[in-house]
Amino acid sequence: MILLVIDGLGVGALPDAADYGDADANTVVHVAEAVGGLSLPNLETLGFGHLASIPGVRAMAQPNGSFGKIGFVSQGADSVVGYWETSGVIQARQASPFRSMFPFEVISQLEQSFGRKVIGNRLGYAQSLIDEYGVEHLSSGAPIVWTDGGWTCHVAMHISAMPAADFYQCCRDIRKAFKGVLGPQRIVAHSFSGEAGAFQLSGGRKDYVAEPPAVSMLDVLNRSGQIVMGIGKVYDLFAGRGLTRAFPAATAIAALEETTKLIPKMPRGLLYASLDLLTDEPATAAAALEDFDRRLPDLFEKLRVGDVVVITGDHGRDLTKPAKVPTREYVPLLVTGPKLSQGVNLGVRASAADLGQTIVEALQAERLPDGESFFEALRAG
Repeated sequence: MILLVIDGLGVGALPDAADYGDADANTVVHVAEAVGGLSLPNLETLGFGHLASIPGVRAMAQPNGSFGKIGFVSQGADSVVGYWETSGVIQARQASPFRSMFPFEVISQLEQSFGRKVIGNRLGYAQSLIDEYGVEHLSSGAPIVWTDGGWTCHVAMHISAMPAADFYQCCRDIRKAFKGVLGPQRIVAHSFSGEAGAFQLSGGRKDYVAEPPAVSMLDVLNRSGQIVMGIGKVYDLFAGRGLTRAFPAATAIAALEETTKLIPKMPRGLLYASLDLLTDEPATAAAALEDFDRRLPDLFEKLRVGDVVVITGDHGRDLTKPAKVPTREYVPLLVTGPKLSQGVNLGVRASAADLGQTIVEALQAERLPDGESFFEALRAG
């Protein structure tokens, strides 16, 4: 079983999206409109064009994969919400209070842990914050801090301002310090390099997340003797729990290549890969999606009878919105593999936990507490 999760790949607003200011969000459609259409022939053949009216992507009459859309029951729009619910863990936590900035208590803890003042503290995304505050950061050594509107606190440091090991240790300690109900659920550490006017993220991102509060798909697969490989940030998002082995990847394409390479080496189990394709600008996001699509045949050629590939997302990230932060959207559900049914409309799944339930059934592990499996619809008649 191969599960590819493309970070931010939304295909239209969820029913409660207006509560998040995302009523008009549609990541893929708006990226396609911004560049005059997308060329995604391999996703197209799986049924991608049936999920939304995406410029450049046709709705194939006879897709060779099964297709549908996935919604989320957990409140919020970020990777923790998406990955955990996909793995069967539905969170009861309410919408984040950090929509635009962090309160004094959070900032105070950050400054105490770093032993210095912090700067930023507003809604935004990585490149915009390091561009805006990078010079001040270099002169003062103050960490740059921002919120993406969810339960995540992002922190950036230039590689010359603090040794990487010390920076990551500080962020790890901060995550442990925020055990209260009102603290951030995840601390993301971003290293960056370069000079004023040319600051660049270095690829040294680390996510520090508490363990899931309930049994997850990874737990039950591990207990059943299945091999569970995490590629990209999967290890971080589950605090390593339930994984047999982790494979860090600096880029989305590196994660995809690692996944493709591992397929023939896996006698059983799950390859769970995180692909951060959608950068901060529609043009580069479109190019990354098209590059991903071109590489899919290499992965498909490695599949054996019994293998299943699922392509989905964890939330939306509509890049036409000024803040370019995660948006409350449905994500795609595309499934293919040798001897599986083709052209099956899997419909709109109310919860991403349906996917986790399907995976544990396919791998003959125990049922999860939440989610309805659609594995039977994938079996070829």
